Amino acid sequence: MSIKSILEENLVKLDLEGNSKEEIIHELLDLLVKAGKVKDSETAFRDIMSRENKMSTGIQDGVAIPHAKTKAVESLVACVGVKKDGANFASLDGKPSTIFIMTLSSPNRIGPHVQFLAEISNIIIKKEARDKILSAKTPGEILEVFGL
Repeated sequence: MSIKSILEENLVKLDLEGNSKEEIIHELLDLLVKAGKVKDSETAFRDIMSRENKMSTGIQDGVAIPHAKTKAVESLVACVGVKKDGANFASLDGKPSTIFIMTLSSPNRIGPHVQFLAEISNIIIKKEARDKILSAKTPGEILEVFGL
């Protein structure tokens, strides 16, 4: 399981419109639904928000990685969104989040979920990678940051 086998251009949105955590999660989830990756958006949203209520997935340096285990997917799925002016995602550093990487996986498969989150973290921890994502003009340019 690698980023290359999960992300594709139709799963990247350069200009998220939502202003709240819920709106952004709905917008990202919509990408996955339109791509046929999520079979039950209500269940997926409920599971993501349940995870967010336990502990925010807004990490730091403008990055949020909303994720959840859900029966709404059969295998690991992910998408990426950018909101250049940022949104409050209750991040650990208290700053607005600008880069959102959502991932959902089946509750009965632990390995791919953990591996994907580790792979994403190793890339996104670098300021250069975050800067390239924020300056990207096309979904393809964002995918290049992830080695696609």
